[in-house]
Amino acid sequence: MTISLVAFMAPAIGQERATRTDADASPVVDRPFKLSLGAYAYSDNTVGKDLNLRWEQGRTHAWLGYYTDPSFGHQTRAGFDHTFVLAPAALMQVSLQAANQGFFGGSVLFVLGDPWFVVAGLGRTNLHPYFNLNFDPNDAITAGFGWKGQGDTALAMTVVADDRLGTGQRVWHVFGRTRLADTVRVTVDVNYKTGEGDSGPVHGWGASATLDFPRWFIRLARDQKQNFTALDATRLSVGTRF
Repeated sequence: MTISLVAFMAPAIGQERATRTDADASPVVDRPFKLSLGAYAYSDNTVGKDLNLRWEQGRTHAWLGYYTDPSFGHQTRAGFDHTFVLAPAALMQVSLQAANQGFFGGSVLFVLGDPWFVVAGLGRTNLHPYFNLNFDPNDAITAGFGWKGQGDTALAMTVVADDRLGTGQRVWHVFGRTRLADTVRVTVDVNYKTGEGDSGPVHGWGASATLDFPRWFIRLARDQKQNFTALDATRLSVGTRF
């Protein structure tokens, strides 16, 4: 539900994707499907697994995913988002998701400006059980600013802050993306979290690095106190586009 990395990378309900911020044209997608498999090694020596299939057409995305681990159990989820062009330098992204165990949530994000921009968003759920696969709280506000250069180059800073449950949870992100070559894109997110967790105050660092190639990608992430719990997580995801 929260969108932590502005319109370039939306954790949109636990998943990440690349989104263009120019309002002149929709993204061109010659491989509309992306299949990814994730493995999550936790500090209590358990392992979680995530399987996700995404579809993209223009500014519309849909996905179906399945997550399981020995502690949480398993959860099937489905989601949808669409980005509306409100003006040449104004976008609005709306996202919805449902999962078993009665979960439902959604978010809205506004991005204003080009090449310098500001971002503001709001996420809400019905507070039913949900295993969050990104760095951020779901019932929260998002605010930030950034700059987009030529091609895929982008820099941004955002904060995602709980504004509903009184936990004081905040996650600060510094995000960058560029191309190493014509066919290789690298994305880096470094973040820091504070707030009340399951067992008291939490302070922890997180980071992820993604290498994107035309047909496949690989992502490695480290998250201290994942979801503001006592557990640290190392996450590895690989996927292919077709």
